Amino acid sequence: MLPTESAAFKIGYLFFSLDRSRSAADNPQKTGVIAEFCKKRGHGFITPDESPDRLFVHVSDVEGEYVPMAGDHVTYKECPIPPKRSKVQAVEVIITHLAPGTKHHRWEDPDG
Repeated sequence: MLPTESAAFKIGYLFFSLDRSRSAADNPQKTGVIAEFCKKRGHGFITPDESPDRLFVHVSDVEGEYVPMAGDHVTYKECPIPPKRSKVQAVEVIITHLAPGTKHHRWEDPDG
């Protein structure tokens, strides 16, 4: 990759991240449960409390020290997914209650 392509990608991602943050800022905080999450793949899904439809969550949108696991209760905001913005994903995801009976790993754990 050429340095200019790398810089363009970084600038594009920065604008996408800023746009996503602005889009989510005015949305209400919601609650749900982690349905599944894979640290290696860098994403997972949340089942909202008010709907059976699962929401995508990217690793970069999870806050806190623990890797989410199935059964963890979370709060999050919804943000439209570009380019069509017809679907939403979870952002600003915070684990509020760890699933009981499961070993939780921290992000820095090599085997987590």
